[in-house]
Amino acid sequence: MSGTGHVRQARGTIAGVGVMRFSRRTEWNTDESELARAHRLRAHAGLPIADLTASNPTRCEFAYDRDLLAELTNPQALDYDPQPRGSLRGREAVCGYYAEHGAAIGPEQMVLTTSTSEAYSYLFRLLCDPGSEIVAAQPGYPLFDFLAVLDDVRLKAAPLVCDQGWQIDPEGFRRAITAETRAIVLVHPNNPTGHFTKPWEAEELARMCREFDLSLIVDEVFLDYGFAGGGWSFASGLDGVPVFVVSGLSKIAGLPQMKAAWIVATGPAKAPAMERLEVIADTFLSMNAPVQCALPQWLEGRAAIQEQIRERVAANLAELDRQLDRLPMVRRLEVEGGWYAVLRIPALRPDEHTALALLELGVWVHPGYFFGMAESGWLVVSLLGPEGEFSTGVTGLVDYFRTHQGGNITGALL
Repeated sequence: MSGTGHVRQARGTIAGVGVMRFSRRTEWNTDESELARAHRLRAHAGLPIADLTASNPTRCEFAYDRDLLAELTNPQALDYDPQPRGSLRGREAVCGYYAEHGAAIGPEQMVLTTSTSEAYSYLFRLLCDPGSEIVAAQPGYPLFDFLAVLDDVRLKAAPLVCDQGWQIDPEGFRRAITAETRAIVLVHPNNPTGHFTKPWEAEELARMCREFDLSLIVDEVFLDYGFAGGGWSFASGLDGVPVFVVSGLSKIAGLPQMKAAWIVATGPAKAPAMERLEVIADTFLSMNAPVQCALPQWLEGRAAIQEQIRERVAANLAELDRQLDRLPMVRRLEVEGGWYAVLRIPALRPDEHTALALLELGVWVHPGYFFGMAESGWLVVSLLGPEGEFSTGVTGLVDYFRTHQGGNITGALL
């Protein structure tokens, strides 16, 4: 084979067909980052890693109900009954969940999806034309960037600011809105800052939505994990604003592997919105029958796993604060809910370099830029991991900063 042929084959083409052309929306940089490569090599070598990034509750030593999977064998799942919005029984169970949060919704306001990612995709297709814009609060979840590209939508960041606690910057949101904006995306409470949207913030966002004819998409997957109890739900609606709430069992019941989520529509035009969402859902019919049959049982039994998670998160947060008391150059920012804590660190070099140095000591953390923060001055730690491993990781983090940066912090936290 000629040299040219070798090149073509290396690019993934078939002999005689020519160069394969891919969609521009998939032109991601898939090269392994230095940080990911270092983590992979350390894990492959069997070296110890105290994981302060844990986000999968099924691998964090929680005790699940022994009969959790029993409902998946329900004979009703053998009957193929394709209902685009999802089974009525499943949707009624979700309505019961929101009733406990003080929100009265009906099953006709809801469509079941396999994940919140799929729910976002449905909503982007519902609300946006190619080239439309979505405004999303930042710091925030990095998933939105990929979803927006896949659905031919442009994502624009609007700031959360930390000033006596996290809060939205109304003028920053307003500046991000253009004639092409169709919706604002909010995570309540935010990931990773743990910021619960306050009533005054909700009203500011509602005012913008009414003024610019926008919808509000609210992700409430961490709603049940507030440090002062569960938060209020946007499923109650906002006056004159189309609100679409997304959530699912990944966090509510600690079951990310079951792929069960939903969209709840409230506000003006919810009926035509649901009619269009039904067509979108009918096109994909993605949620399987056994999971729909089991959904009511899993929601009903959520309290046991939620209690374990809340106790773990509270214990790890207390341990983090205890150890940071002896490390004045690192500050833990206020957190109101969720599973993460944001650390303000000396901004002496890029956070990826700090994360690499910590990894060499066996501590695995997220640099803040992963969530849209600045390149220097921020680390994010998960509070979900086993307490012993978490304590070991925080001890390594504290020792690193005391050893390497204890004498050089002037102005570093400004």
